Amino acid sequence: MPHTSLKTRERLSEVRYEIRGELARRARELEGQGRHLIKLNIGNPGAFGFRAPDHLQRAIADRIAETDPYTHQQGLPAAREAIAAFHKQRGTPNASPERVFVGNGVSELIDLSLRALLNPGDEVLLPSPDYPLWSAATILNDGRPVYYRCTPENGFLPDPDEIASLVSSRTRAIVLINPNNPTGANYPRALLERIVAIAQKHRLLLMADEIYDHILYDDHVFQPLAPLAGDAPCLSFGGLSKVHRACGWRVGWAVLSGDPLMSGDFHHAMDLLGALRLCANVPGQFAIEAALHGPDTIGALTSPSGRLYETRRALIECCAASEHLELVAPAGALYGFPAVVGEAANGFDDHAFALEMLETEDVLIVPGSSFNVPERNHFRVTLLPEAATLREVFARIDRVLSRRAVAAAQRAAVA
Repeated sequence: MPHTSLKTRERLSEVRYEIRGELARRARELEGQGRHLIKLNIGNPGAFGFRAPDHLQRAIADRIAETDPYTHQQGLPAAREAIAAFHKQRGTPNASPERVFVGNGVSELIDLSLRALLNPGDEVLLPSPDYPLWSAATILNDGRPVYYRCTPENGFLPDPDEIASLVSSRTRAIVLINPNNPTGANYPRALLERIVAIAQKHRLLLMADEIYDHILYDDHVFQPLAPLAGDAPCLSFGGLSKVHRACGWRVGWAVLSGDPLMSGDFHHAMDLLGALRLCANVPGQFAIEAALHGPDTIGALTSPSGRLYETRRALIECCAASEHLELVAPAGALYGFPAVVGEAANGFDDHAFALEMLETEDVLIVPGSSFNVPERNHFRVTLLPEAATLREVFARIDRVLSRRAVAAAQRAAVA
């Protein structure tokens, strides 16, 4: 009997997640050969020596004896009360524990919420670049991503007029990632108000990925979306992974705000899907109240002389010193998204460049096109290593780009 491979879902061929994809697999092979790599592909604080704050660890340890049973599908009551109280302090309308969903990270809740919302062929307006999970979850829930551009010429901020022009009869939601991954853009209030007006006019669900809400630099201030949305249905996502450096705990939440009558069916759909997966990880939920209502532990890292601030400074200075790179300085989040310019950009392919950096310089970065942008001259790095490590990485990047610039000039001379 001939061997045949198991068929897989066809739509998986449309999904990209290079952050943990082919390049990451090649990196593991090289590490197996004894190579020491600098891996800047994932925003994973624990892999760079960060720890979740002590008071969060104690909150779990002190309640560990209570973590064996399943809990309610929307999360521990006390955790949901803490999240609702946090959002009330922000001015989120109709924030209540009944409208809070706790999940195994924001990633699970993104998938659940799109599954609750979309029928086949429905459209979701997504930023380009986006965090690619948003595109993947849209596709795998039979939706269609429609991208609005966030270009470096505009500081990676979207144009509300373009967003409005993309709304069709099949549009169901507008997604915002603020502060943005991968660009670090921070959306001002006036821009958010214009996007809210579009959602209100067309009765669309606003979906605000705000996992980096307290990771901001210099004088930038975060503006949550829900208080501006008023009665418009808005789903705001947050979690412990980034601000509280607890990625492995897999604790995220989504808060449904706006007029409850407008979103009642969607609320019930989210509750049903949550019940089908029983409940989220219980131990980590005991840290939510301590995280949201305890001391600030991220501010010292993002302020001048703080570790994240100094690594961001290294990124900015390295790009400014290079004739091959341009950078829109990240206002928030944990990433830089430089562009390759000049001679080095001639014939440039971001994936081939990332592979060359891995094979010849022992550095793992993410090609910019992985974030659903049409251009192929960007790459993403995380700001989590020490500043000296990032400076060394960019010395290697500049070395490779200089070789490419020389080769491009030689090709041009021959032509």
